[in-house]
Amino acid sequence: MTTERPTGTTGTTGTAHATSATSPTGPAGTTSTTDTTRTARTTAVSRTFHLAARPHGFPTPDLFSVHEAPVPEPSPGTAVVENLYLSVDPYHREEMDSGWDVGAPREGRALGRVIASRAPEFAEGDLVLHREGWRTHAVVAPGDSGVRKVPSYDGVPLTAHMSLLGGTGLTAYAALTRTLELRPGQDLFVSAAAGGVGTAAGRMARLLGAGRIVGSAGTPAKVARLTEALGFDAAFDYHDGPVGELLAQAAPDGIDAYVDNVGGDHLAGAISALREHGRIAWVGAISQYHSAHEPPAAPRNLFDIVEKSLRLEGVMVRNYRDVQQELEDFLVPHLRTGAVVPEVTVVEGFERTVDGFLGMLRGENTGKMLIRIAD
Repeated sequence: MTTERPTGTTGTTGTAHATSATSPTGPAGTTSTTDTTRTARTTAVSRTFHLAARPHGFPTPDLFSVHEAPVPEPSPGTAVVENLYLSVDPYHREEMDSGWDVGAPREGRALGRVIASRAPEFAEGDLVLHREGWRTHAVVAPGDSGVRKVPSYDGVPLTAHMSLLGGTGLTAYAALTRTLELRPGQDLFVSAAAGGVGTAAGRMARLLGAGRIVGSAGTPAKVARLTEALGFDAAFDYHDGPVGELLAQAAPDGIDAYVDNVGGDHLAGAISALREHGRIAWVGAISQYHSAHEPPAAPRNLFDIVEKSLRLEGVMVRNYRDVQQELEDFLVPHLRTGAVVPEVTVVEGFERTVDGFLGMLRGENTGKMLIRIAD
């Protein structure tokens, strides 16, 4: 499903070098996807979001600024890409507190098309995944972390490379197959199951032969989609009561494994529901991203990990780059037949990147939240 969401403008630019992300200015500078001459590249405008200030609580649009510069020229061994899709992710909120420098460009996953190259590995027109997101153009180099040419798979939409076949999908696949070592017939709980990693985990778990799959989400509509379209056997809205009680109702016989995207009360509920020797793959902690300076206390039942011989392990996608081809071999056949379709929410326009980011933090997306900025 691709959900197009009408959003207000939060990231427009005018003629100044830097503008506030909320400035009501004129049309953005033009870019080109086909003209790769030196003149075209140096007269086109590249736009980049910078972090203007640290947040206190939920982020606001004034924390972002847009900077303009000529589209860069590639140096030997590099290529210039025009970005087509940008990814906005929950971890970006955490990076705003300490990871990114104030006044510096933001980073994130992106899919771009090469418009000029001095790297033999990249030809003009190639599609490249990289980590220079939150901008219209980027300079990339083969071999840099996160930089790879997108393979050509007939019948596979571009959005799949930013979701199921991208870092989001790789995180879910590594969590299931490496951290949890999920086996056919085992029962699974996924928190934030309607998000990017959550929907991917549910899809893949079903393909891997999981037993009962239970998910949590934040709205009745998302709960319905999990069970009606995304392969979940049961789901609940975590606003409807204590998570532990809701999970016990959805999985009365317990669970074997848990993909944790939330932390907090979801982690505590999962610890209670896990059978002996159960496993937890901890991917994220959405529940505390807006209170990093005052994180919540650890679950009161944390010692149950010892008493039930549970295993809890964090999942960092950068540790599983060598699993990428295995993921593609696993999913591409299902994508080609249409048995699996990328679950994405797409916001249109670079100037709406902040809208998409804040909307994702508010839970307005189903599946992966993407920003489409060029064709």
